[in-house]
Amino acid sequence: MTKIAVLGNGRVGGGLATALTRAGHEVTVADRSPGSAAAAARAARIVLNATPGAGSLERLVALREELRGKILVDVSNATVDGPDGLPADLLYPGSSLAEQLQEALSDTRVVKTLNTMLFTVMTAPAALTQPPTVFLSGEDPEAKQVVRGLLADLGWHQDWIADLGGIGTARATEAAVLFVPHVIRSSGFTPFAVSIAR
Repeated sequence: MTKIAVLGNGRVGGGLATALTRAGHEVTVADRSPGSAAAAARAARIVLNATPGAGSLERLVALREELRGKILVDVSNATVDGPDGLPADLLYPGSSLAEQLQEALSDTRVVKTLNTMLFTVMTAPAALTQPPTVFLSGEDPEAKQVVRGLLADLGWHQDWIADLGGIGTARATEAAVLFVPHVIRSSGFTPFAVSIAR
């Protein structure tokens, strides 16, 4: 059992919190009340960022002391939305939210994952008709190993997990969000994920 704080209680954060609790972890979901995120992060070993990506950097930098020494699992994509509310461009072109977080929070171990799929797939990868791929980006091997364990608890087989390397590789997976509006417009909100076929 691991103490996990989930920042963000929307569809993504709520779904992950429910699945991780079911897997036996002690999960706290921070609400929007003042001090909630700080208290939750302070008490956790792992903090999961499921806040809207456009505001994530500011929110998390405000928790610098609470995040010191922690593993920060970032599942958000920082985008500029189009008129229909779907992602139209990247907020950090030539970089990524994960890189911005790691640079700003040098005493926190940032791991990027679960950001290349419709949110329902995060906690039910086996529901797809073919094996999906989930990616890991981060500088700390031990932190990535811990996150591998969390992914396994969410139903991800080890051979579905691809470690891409350092945090700089997150810019590639974050750019994959630009596929999303086109897939949704053509197929609706049917569960989908990026999959590497070999």
